[in-house]
Amino acid sequence: MKPKYDIIPVDGFEGAGLHSGVKRKKKDLGVIFAKDPCVASGVFTQNITKAAPVLLSEKHIRSKDGIHAIVVNSGNANALTGPQGAHDAQTMADEVSCAFEVPSESVLVASTGIIGVAMPMEKINFSIKRLPVELSHNMTDFGQSILTTDTFLKVASLMVEMDGVPVTFLGLAKGSGMIHPNMATMLGFILTDVPVEKAFMDQVLFEATDSTFNMISVDGDTSTNDMVLMLASEKAQIQTIDEQSGHAHVFKTAVHAVCESLAKQIAHDGEGATKMIEVKVEGAQNNADAKKAAKSVVSSSLVKAAFFGQDANWGRIACALGYSGAAFSPERFDLSITSKLGSVAMVVDGIAQEFDEKYAFNVLRGDVLNVLIDLKIGQATSKAWGCDLSYDYVKINGAYRS
Repeated sequence: MKPKYDIIPVDGFEGAGLHSGVKRKKKDLGVIFAKDPCVASGVFTQNITKAAPVLLSEKHIRSKDGIHAIVVNSGNANALTGPQGAHDAQTMADEVSCAFEVPSESVLVASTGIIGVAMPMEKINFSIKRLPVELSHNMTDFGQSILTTDTFLKVASLMVEMDGVPVTFLGLAKGSGMIHPNMATMLGFILTDVPVEKAFMDQVLFEATDSTFNMISVDGDTSTNDMVLMLASEKAQIQTIDEQSGHAHVFKTAVHAVCESLAKQIAHDGEGATKMIEVKVEGAQNNADAKKAAKSVVSSSLVKAAFFGQDANWGRIACALGYSGAAFSPERFDLSITSKLGSVAMVVDGIAQEFDEKYAFNVLRGDVLNVLIDLKIGQATSKAWGCDLSYDYVKINGAYRS
């Protein structure tokens, strides 16, 4: 399955986005709304310092009565804001509850932006009241409202058939900096009309997140506000899917495909990035080692800097493999790098290969670099995604609050 970069309607959902004044000009407040309660799953930041909206959404998502809405603001993270921050997150849920006439505990809250600054609640509360009249089956305005330093909205959509009935999956995400395995400053929202058992959807989203969003790295920082939320409206006229269903594999594959597409788009849009890097590790001793090795390479600042400079310094990759914690034999691994401009084999059976430096420099000019590593120890495989580390990354983050 290959998702499209296309915002398509999902039966049972409407969205809205507007400018509330949290940010100077751009849209900064959005909502996803479902008239009927939805099955909901979520995966949240691994940072011990969790923002107030993360803590509230972790609590609300356990509601047995389902979820009606997700409200999101950008420009202010509502993180490290103490008891007032917790009160403000609850107030956002309460205001959505009043505006849309749904229970407060059926509202999830997400925030992204500057840490440690009090929320401008007067602006937010006033603007939440405006959201119902802005609702549309087109989620474009909602998508624009969640962005911070992103240069584009991350979108992935799929339509597949189950029992001859077309079903829909739509993913929207933001993320550009503070991106590191175990999630990042990223918010992801996945919508489907498939009827699905909650426990099964929880498992599917957790597994998909672990092998996609948790395998990206821009700068090594894990955010206080990350979350991936999935809602199922159950409007499609098919039998409810669980782990034993005939369509369980199709459901899993679709969710994974949407998550992987969003994760790769986030990596491509890393702050200041000039190229996206995909690291594929083959021949690892087990799955855990494959992930460790791939993450280690894609997270290395030295590797990222070398790729920015188009320097074929493969020793930095070998170094990252050596400290990854994965089983690694420097005497037997293979390493090559490919882009749309060509391919270079750099190491075979642990022996450095002669290659033309000018040719390699040209290969590394590509905007997507595929690093293939064969550890030649076992059968396990994993992928990780990231980007190069440029001068512009420092410029963007040196003036983030300006």
